[in-house]
Amino acid sequence: MHCFLNSLNDPVRGKGQSERLERQQVLSGGPAGTFGKTAKKHDVSIRHVMEFIFIELKTRYKEFDFRHRMEISKKEINQNLGKINNSLGQVLFVRRAKIKPDGGIIEVLDKNGHYRIVLIGESKHQGNDVEKIKSGIKQGKNKDSDLMVAGNAIERVHKNIQEFKNLMLNEYHFPYVVFLQGSNFATKTFFVNAPDGRQVCISHEAGSLNRIDRVTASNFGMRINQNYCHNKFVKLNDKLQMLQAASLYFQCEPWGKRDMEKILLEVAMTSLNTLAKSLPGGNYD
Repeated sequence: MHCFLNSLNDPVRGKGQSERLERQQVLSGGPAGTFGKTAKKHDVSIRHVMEFIFIELKTRYKEFDFRHRMEISKKEINQNLGKINNSLGQVLFVRRAKIKPDGGIIEVLDKNGHYRIVLIGESKHQGNDVEKIKSGIKQGKNKDSDLMVAGNAIERVHKNIQEFKNLMLNEYHFPYVVFLQGSNFATKTFFVNAPDGRQVCISHEAGSLNRIDRVTASNFGMRINQNYCHNKFVKLNDKLQMLQAASLYFQCEPWGKRDMEKILLEVAMTSLNTLAKSLPGGNYD
């Protein structure tokens, strides 16, 4: 079978001047593409990086038809569930309900004329303690604390992941990538210098701050910062159970575009490897 991952580090074929400029512009994202301190800026940047991956895949694999869309309807998810089993996908109260991952969805057309998901990208930001401490801004109800007790807003990420698990129930891969940044996702303890000379501790083990454990239900508590695109099979008694795990990437500091690009491209290649026999010209041994 042809291995798409072999081309992960290959130079992109057929790059002309206009294409290089287009890719450079997409990757930089202009002023809005710069990783800032707010979730909104972070969300915008993942869209630009996903657009870059889309262009990269189209350039590398001109024989395939890719598309990049920003949303998918609950109706489509339910229809796909119903094809698997007629008892599934039967309840839908809001007919126009849609799922909109931050970076959108990249798909490839298979040899049967069906689009198959190659990559889904999301980014989430929670916890501004580092920025607040450096600026000398107190937090909390009485504005007298260095640290803000973390909220539960990040748990909303589970909803989108579950929706795509429903959509991809009949697939052997699950290319859902989530980048999480902010002081609520610190993976090690460190100190931040305050303007008054104090060193404030950001502990990765503090239950009031760390929210990583709130998200890892979506990867079955496996190690973080790893590619879980190819579905995992575990043995339960005499049967095999297929697990679809999100690939969750955590760090306190803002994710750089280059790091995001590398991770997303690797996951996309894993998808193409898994789908290889279903793609045009994919009758490989």
